[in-house]
Amino acid sequence: MAAQQPLIKFFKDIDKDDIPSVGGKGANLGEMTQASFPVPPGFAITVSAYDAFLEKNQISKKINDLIEKTDINEAEQLQEASKRIEKIITTSLIPEEVSRDVIQAYKKLSGIFKSALVAVRSSATAEDLPGASFAGQQATFLNVKGDANLLVAVRDCWASLFTARAIFYREQNKISHSKVKISVIVQKMIQSEVSGVMFSIDPVTSDKDRIVIESVWGLGEMIVQGSVVPDRYVVQKDTFSILSKEISDQKIQLIKKGGKNIESGVPERLSDKPKLNDNEIIKLAKLAERLQKHYYFPQDIEWAKDGQNLYIVQTRPVTALGKAGETKVTIDITDDKKIKIAEVPVLTGVGASPGIGTGPVKVLSSPKEINKVKNKDVLVAPMTSPDYVPAMKKASAIITDEGGMTSHAAIVSRELGIPCVVGTKEATKRLKDETVVTVDGERGLIYLGGKIKIEKKEVVEEEIKGKTATKLYINLAEKELAVEMSKLNVDGVGLLRAEFMIANIGIHPKEAIKKKTQGHFVEKLANDLETFCKAFYPRPVVYRATDFKTNEYRSLPGGANWEPIEPNPMLGFRGAFRYIASPDVFNLELTAIKKVRDKYKNLWLMVPFVRSPEELSQVRRLVAAEGLFASTTFKFWMMVEIPTNVILIEEFIKVGIDGVSIGSNDLTMLLTGTDRDNAEVASAFNERSPVVNWSLRRVIKKCNKHGVTSSICGQAPSEYEDLVKKLVKYGITSISVNPDAVNTTRKVIMEAEKEVVDKL
Repeated sequence: MAAQQPLIKFFKDIDKDDIPSVGGKGANLGEMTQASFPVPPGFAITVSAYDAFLEKNQISKKINDLIEKTDINEAEQLQEASKRIEKIITTSLIPEEVSRDVIQAYKKLSGIFKSALVAVRSSATAEDLPGASFAGQQATFLNVKGDANLLVAVRDCWASLFTARAIFYREQNKISHSKVKISVIVQKMIQSEVSGVMFSIDPVTSDKDRIVIESVWGLGEMIVQGSVVPDRYVVQKDTFSILSKEISDQKIQLIKKGGKNIESGVPERLSDKPKLNDNEIIKLAKLAERLQKHYYFPQDIEWAKDGQNLYIVQTRPVTALGKAGETKVTIDITDDKKIKIAEVPVLTGVGASPGIGTGPVKVLSSPKEINKVKNKDVLVAPMTSPDYVPAMKKASAIITDEGGMTSHAAIVSRELGIPCVVGTKEATKRLKDETVVTVDGERGLIYLGGKIKIEKKEVVEEEIKGKTATKLYINLAEKELAVEMSKLNVDGVGLLRAEFMIANIGIHPKEAIKKKTQGHFVEKLANDLETFCKAFYPRPVVYRATDFKTNEYRSLPGGANWEPIEPNPMLGFRGAFRYIASPDVFNLELTAIKKVRDKYKNLWLMVPFVRSPEELSQVRRLVAAEGLFASTTFKFWMMVEIPTNVILIEEFIKVGIDGVSIGSNDLTMLLTGTDRDNAEVASAFNERSPVVNWSLRRVIKKCNKHGVTSSICGQAPSEYEDLVKKLVKYGITSISVNPDAVNTTRKVIMEAEKEVVDKL
């Protein structure tokens, strides 16, 4: 049977590299569990179980044939095909070995409770990934209890891979149906008094200094569905001060009662009260910032509160961000009566997706009416669900009665680039079919009339297309983003992380050597490196050699055979010390680099976590032995992330390096004695503290003195504009930031360089 891989994996055994077996949702839950985030326990029923189910029942061909014969743009055809596929799946038998393993895992999860209440959720292998939001595409079942009910929910999750909306979405995004597999997540239920979502960046304005939190009474499904208008809290990221609170008067909530989830009235004494106190808001904000730093990308996070405890139940990359800008609305109508109407918005709500859209209104009471919507209509609905997506793609703008900026309507509108206003309360009552309106999706305003002249000034100004004396690089890890990111106005890749590429090879390098498959290891790594070098050529790509810690290396297949268990892997067997101790492994990377450089000379090497000049010297000899220094275009860099690197920077330079890149994350942690992954001391982790600032200045000045390139690639320059200005004034050669910070950082560099020139 193809399912030699485990049918069940508990969260503690899963990390971000397990997407092929447990899907995006499962991989994120496992990754967060391993990183000690407060995640309710659970397990994943892997893709292997789904494959075994398809194989036993011989239904793959039937499903594919039905989809191939269906015109997805014909709603009735699509619905009929979906129903037939759903029936095929839900009436097929689950293999005995799958049922057995699922029930055993459920009993283990339940513990003394025997039959715990669990949430059962889909986790497709193409969801929760950068670039696409699969919001609501597959099923979720809450408060499931008992073996039989669990197995029914699992099969229903499998069937949800082929809902009409899921089929349509994959077709529109050119995602192969056969390549998308599904895992099922089983997780202990949190009986949420309060639930919500939060963004580690403002998803409408893309303001990276803001954390946005939304909350509702009861279970969290209502906030995702947009059934109610949530509370909204905005927090300043660097100080964790609460900038604003918008409290919603919530009348209904979703609660568990008698084993079922029901809508219930919110007690009158609570309906207009804040759902969270200030301490809880700040605690959530700190978790959001920590998650963004962990994933190196803005996060869209689901959370829940039970008693005094706050839990993270999901995180995913923010898939679509708005552009902050200044929108000016003027009237281009001569009729006085019309001017009086158009000057004042007829409705207001929450601006959820920026932009301006104009067109005739189509009011929908349910997704059954989506055929009413034609191209460039303004879709108006109580709220949207995934069933509305075909109509949403046609609309010039979207307006809903309910929902917040993290509702389905908001998320999908941002991804589609369609203006959206949510939470208007009464759009479906006030607006009539065929009435022409103009929607300002950034400010949350709806005007009557369609002759409103819009002048929009983007924050990203024309001059940002230019270059600066200070090079602007980008931090990358995933090869799938290489081509797209190469189109940005950057001067190269300042940090190419090895870890994702190594993990995707799927075997510990020592194990590969033992099994004599090191040739495949080198070939795969070289192919991935070439993807980046080709995309960015002739701009440099600075590859940071592997900096896995032992606990991370152990998670690779075969890793447990080679890696010690360390009390503190952060300060253990890693970086340069590992290369010296295991030159056979380091040589695999060097061989791959040499292979790529035969075609692309823009690949450079950076060595991380170097504890002493002597270590650097030994690593340099290993690199020299591979003949890499024979090429004058090859550059050899070192990470500066240990206090020793700062204090002895000139001694390191004497060993023979072409450049340094400051890893502000580890450097701040080690300079200030603060564990950056520990939420309890997160407020003490300050990348702009005097000691960090002194260190940055010292390293840059010494590098300039000796003619060595200086750069920085930690999180700090992606978040703090004032720090970028200081770095430019100190004379740093280049700054490497996360993709979402490229435009802002280029602008700040320009401003800083102008200030320097003006003072000359």
